Amino acid sequence: MSTPLINAADFEQTHWSDKDKANANAVIAFIQQLMNEHDFDSLAARYAGKPYKQHNRTMADGIDGVLSTLRDFIKIAPEFSYEVKRVLVDGDYVSVHSHATLKAKHRGDDSQGLNIIDTWKVENGYLVEHWDAVQSMSLSMRTYALFTGGKVRNQNGVY
Repeated sequence: MSTPLINAADFEQTHWSDKDKANANAVIAFIQQLMNEHDFDSLAARYAGKPYKQHNRTMADGIDGVLSTLRDFIKIAPEFSYEVKRVLVDGDYVSVHSHATLKAKHRGDDSQGLNIIDTWKVENGYLVEHWDAVQSMSLSMRTYALFTGGKVRNQNGVY
């Protein structure tokens, strides 16, 4: 199985400033490591002691919250990956619209997986805050969301 690779240059816009490009690159590198390479240890080391405020209520606050959630998820879906469709930058905020799939054979099939829009706040090259909106595309993902979506693990609110 090949690991999907996100090429940041594919999403760069001519009107982006150097800071916009740097922020987009920081987000894309984070997504690549987390969602495609599942390189949790490198992210844990990079973000150790750094703030990371989580607005997805199903994840605990801090970088350990997102890493713990993804570590557990990868146990049931080791081929999980993100295909980035578009990247939008507004200063310190970067939004990424992605198609997430659980199985390699479902990559590119928009009837499977998840339609996800993530937004991060970036400060000094670090992702410091995260919001998302997730739409399940298949019955299996709707069922998974039904059974896992109820526990609130942080008090930050969704906005």
